[in-house]
Amino acid sequence: MTKKELVQALRGKMKEAGIDIYVVTCGDFHGSEYYSAYFNTLTFLTGFTGESSIAAVTMDKAGLWTDGRYFLQAERELEGSGIDLYKSGLPGVKTLAEFLKDELPEGGCVGFDGRIVPLGQEELWEKALAEKKAAFRSDRDLVGELWEDRPAQEFHEAFLLPEEITGESAKSKIARVREEMAGQGADMHLITGLSDIGWLLNVRGRDIPCNPVVFSFALMTKDTVSWYVREEKLPEEVRDYTKQAGVSLKPYEAIWEDIKAIPAGTKLLVDGAGVCSYVKGAVKEGVQLITAVNPTTLMKCVKNETERKALRVSHHKDGLAMVNFLYWLAHHPDIESLSEIDAADYLEQCRRDQGAFDLSFETIAAMGPNASVVHYAPSPEHFAMLKKKGLFLVDSGGQYREGTTDITRTMAMGPLTDAERHHYTTVLRSHIDLASAVFPTGVSGCQLDVLARMPMWEEKLDYRHGTGHGVGFCLNVHEGPNAFRMSIPDNKALRPALVPGMVTTDEPGIYIDNDHGIRIESEMLCAEAGESEYGRYLCFENLTLCPIDVTPVNRDELTEKEISWLNAYHERVYEELKDDLKPEVAAWLYDVTRPL
Repeated sequence: MTKKELVQALRGKMKEAGIDIYVVTCGDFHGSEYYSAYFNTLTFLTGFTGESSIAAVTMDKAGLWTDGRYFLQAERELEGSGIDLYKSGLPGVKTLAEFLKDELPEGGCVGFDGRIVPLGQEELWEKALAEKKAAFRSDRDLVGELWEDRPAQEFHEAFLLPEEITGESAKSKIARVREEMAGQGADMHLITGLSDIGWLLNVRGRDIPCNPVVFSFALMTKDTVSWYVREEKLPEEVRDYTKQAGVSLKPYEAIWEDIKAIPAGTKLLVDGAGVCSYVKGAVKEGVQLITAVNPTTLMKCVKNETERKALRVSHHKDGLAMVNFLYWLAHHPDIESLSEIDAADYLEQCRRDQGAFDLSFETIAAMGPNASVVHYAPSPEHFAMLKKKGLFLVDSGGQYREGTTDITRTMAMGPLTDAERHHYTTVLRSHIDLASAVFPTGVSGCQLDVLARMPMWEEKLDYRHGTGHGVGFCLNVHEGPNAFRMSIPDNKALRPALVPGMVTTDEPGIYIDNDHGIRIESEMLCAEAGESEYGRYLCFENLTLCPIDVTPVNRDELTEKEISWLNAYHERVYEELKDDLKPEVAAWLYDVTRPL
């Protein structure tokens, strides 16, 4: 079926189910940002392959909402589908809630798959549609019912991350979570987030591409921990380790019935942003839901001393991989014979040579105009060849047992325009100004975001994404709640003060539609900067070890402070990597890290 025919078929299902508007979201049963092919219902329906998006279908309209990272991509992928693009955040563009309110008839029904939609999202819809006296139906996956050749949900073998790397036992982490449960007055705690469970139990897996997590659920009481997982995918050392931590194993699918069996009067702690709305309708009357950010979420974002040491190892390995890749790129005899895919594949091999067991996300290798699409990724159907001119942006990362990496470098491939040079220098200034920040305790990433945007704003420029996100420890490359962003979440727990041990990326960019895109990204570890009469101060340790191309830089646009930072950074990159590189590569690295 074409996409238009598929939307019509969905309308037939809606009519049969008595549903006026059907909403299709990105995600899985665990609130994951990235998910396996089984859960690609939004892509199956619309053809759009971006992240963090949502679609709604009425009997005569269909729309997709996505943010500024994907505007160009969505326009291309939705073409001919009959699905309208709603550019979230732009003036005059209806939000999904406004669309639902305008399109839903009085007493009408909104349908969705309640196992996918977060509880907090459903509650927002309920509030927005209260005046319409809307009904909600969350027990049908209508798009899935139309998907005849749907891939299976795959389960792969898990592995243990030893305490020599994690720095804390699962038993200790469970005890800390129980203390938080007691503080919240909770009798039980349901954890559905895969990275939260992985961190809690010191277990990793390969059930989602690029995300070392295991499909599972956890249900904790004051005395027990039940882990809902495919036991046949657990090696003996994982079973033994979790048993010693007081964890009992249950079948993965059993969670849905066990939720229904929670006794009335129980106070159940759940993360409203992550747990699925199915839970609300499934629990018995009399079960009280306590909605709060998972204690594990707030714990795992602060890396302990053992994890910090391991992170430096992973970034050393990743730095070697990146330098070997950049050397190959700079010395290739016929650069225009290479495609974006060729470059991405070679970089992946460089990482695997350094011990990476996976990528941390699909590599963004974007030549020239393709880089103006913020989250562009080359595919066999859509890619460009490299050129001896313009800019080449590569955003990539690896999964190592010692940590997760995420880095972006933009390289000059040959002659550049004056605009490209100026924009590149502006992005570099933004990157350095945030990286060199010194600030008092109590300051959040939302407050520091302005440091990166100020050089942009001076030029009447900006970018439609956050300046940086938290990064997991051998876990998801995007991890909250620490971040650099302009928007300030209402929930205080989602805008925490930065503390030593938090890892956050620094990735400002400039994107000129259909012309060029520039981003420079490194991971930064929050660290101590000393004390004064005004209290403790903090700063950032740059974990990422990779040269920043200075070829496009207009030196006279940088301040002396910015030049000093760049020179010191490059000196450190060379000194830390040189001994583990081949002589010819080390010589090249010395040349490209010379003082500006």
